Amino acid sequence: MRDNALMNDIATASAAQAQHDIADEFAFFGDWSERYQYLIDLGRKLPPFPDAWKTEEHRVHGCQSMVWLVPSGDAARMHFDAASDSAIVSGLIALVLRVYSDRPAAEILATEPEFIQAIGLARHLSPTRSNGLAAMLAKLKGHAAAATGKA
Repeated sequence: MRDNALMNDIATASAAQAQHDIADEFAFFGDWSERYQYLIDLGRKLPPFPDAWKTEEHRVHGCQSMVWLVPSGDAARMHFDAASDSAIVSGLIALVLRVYSDRPAAEILATEPEFIQAIGLARHLSPTRSNGLAAMLAKLKGHAAAATGKA
């Protein structure tokens, strides 16, 4: 398996580049059992998430598992911390944060999650996980819109 240090670098030049890199990484794996394992591994590498942040205010509704999303920063650079009680969802969070965290709010709003289709996630997630991913992206973009005054 390849070294994940580079793969987990959230500070990629742009959201588009992050999506391209994710697609390249997932192309490396031959089947979906390997891709799911990679997702789980990514989720295990998320930074610690304080229990104090696991509040209703930060909860993402629409997810079957428990998911929390905490925004910080401003329109110039928004940062997101997130966590889930599900291993696969934690991996999805790692991908979402890689594409959207530490970016300007305008870039967040302009970026469609093309990596979902590019790596085949759309075909391999259960409907409840797909709904949860959409809810997480909507909440994240809602925070970005609020930061720019477009909410």
